[in-house]
Amino acid sequence: HQPHQCHLILELQAASPQAEPQRQPQRRCRFCEKKPQLRRPKTGHAVCRDCFFWAFEAETHDTIVSSRMFSPGERVAIGASGGKDSTVLAYLLKTLNERHNYGLDLRLLAIDEGIAGYRDDSLDALRRTEVSLGLPLTIFTYRDLYGWTMDEVVRAAGRRSNCTFCGVFRRQALDRGAGHLKADKLATGHNADDVAETVVMNLLRGDAARLSRCADGVTHTGGGLPARCKPLKYAYEKEIVLYAYFKRLDYFATECLYAPAAYRGHARALVKDLERARPAALLHIIQAAEQIRFRTDARMPELDTCRLCGYVSSQPVCKACVLLDGLNSGNPRLAVGKSSACSAKQQQQRMLTDAGRNRAQCCGSAGARRGCSGSACAAAADS
Repeated sequence: HQPHQCHLILELQAASPQAEPQRQPQRRCRFCEKKPQLRRPKTGHAVCRDCFFWAFEAETHDTIVSSRMFSPGERVAIGASGGKDSTVLAYLLKTLNERHNYGLDLRLLAIDEGIAGYRDDSLDALRRTEVSLGLPLTIFTYRDLYGWTMDEVVRAAGRRSNCTFCGVFRRQALDRGAGHLKADKLATGHNADDVAETVVMNLLRGDAARLSRCADGVTHTGGGLPARCKPLKYAYEKEIVLYAYFKRLDYFATECLYAPAAYRGHARALVKDLERARPAALLHIIQAAEQIRFRTDARMPELDTCRLCGYVSSQPVCKACVLLDGLNSGNPRLAVGKSSACSAKQQQQRMLTDAGRNRAQCCGSAGARRGCSGSACAAAADS
C-alpha cells in the first residue's frame, strides 16, 4: 500500500500525543480513555483505533438500515475490483451480516476489462480476498461479453474517450453478471467522494435524469435487473483507506492506467478543493442532491429495452450496442462526443435494419444448415 503510507504516517503523527509539547495535557480518545491514534477526516475527532472501527462500522450499518437496502434471504452480488473500496465493502458486509443477522447470501462479482498490468494484478488481490473472506468469486470479461478488451478499445478509439466505452460496458457487464448469479441486489463500493463527484458532474452536464437518482442509496434500474446499493455512500475515501490500513486488508492500490484522461478528474479536483476548505462539503453536496425535487411536468427519459440485446435503454438501441457498432465498423468515434439527434437516429435505424437483415439470413435455410436456432436473433424480431 505504498501510495497511501506517507499520508497515513502524517495522519498518525498529527494525532499522536507524543507530537505535542510536553507542557500540554495528554489528549484522550473522544469516546474512551485510550490514547488517540488518528484524527477522523470526516469529523475531525481524535480517536483510538478500536473506536474508529466501531464508529465506521456503526455508520455503515446505519446507512444500510435507514435506506432499507437489504431484506433477509436476499442474494447480494458485491461488485469487486480488488481495490480499497470494494475490499472494505466486502469485509464490512460479511462482518455486519454476521453481527446483525442480515440473513444475506453474499457473492463477489468481478469484471475483467482486459487492461494489462492493472486488472490482472488487481484480480490476484481479489482472489486472495475470496480465500480470506470465504466468499465465492465470479469473474466476467469484456472479451467474452463484447469481443473486445479495453486495451484494444483504446488502440482503436484513442485515450480521450476510453472512459466512455469502459463506463458503459462495465455497468452493463455488472448487471449481466448479477443477473447470471440470480442476485436480488448489486452492492457497489461508491464512497462519499465518488457520489459528490457524480453530483457535480451531472450538474456540469445539465443531466437532470441522472442527477435525480445519483445520490440515492438504492437505485432501481428496472427491466428485471437487480437494484443497485451503495452502503459506503457516506464514507469518506480517506477513512476507507485508514480502515483498510488498520485492518490490514489485502487490496490493490494502483489507479487505472487510463483514468488520468477521464472527465471525472475535473470534478474530482473541484471536490477535493472544497473538502480541504470545508471537510463537511462532501456530505453537504450529497444531502443537497438527495433533497432536489424536479417539477412533475419535467420530461424524463422513459426506460424500455434495447431491440438488439434486450438490455434496459431509453433509446431503441442501447449505448453499449451503439459503441460496439462503432468499434466493429471501424469508426469507434461515431457514438462518442457531440452528435446531432438526427445522425444518432440514423445510426440506430441502420443498426436495426442490419440486424433484421442478418436475422433473416441467419434463420433461413442456410442458417438451419449451420444449426442456428434463432435465439441469438430473437431480440431483433421487432425491428
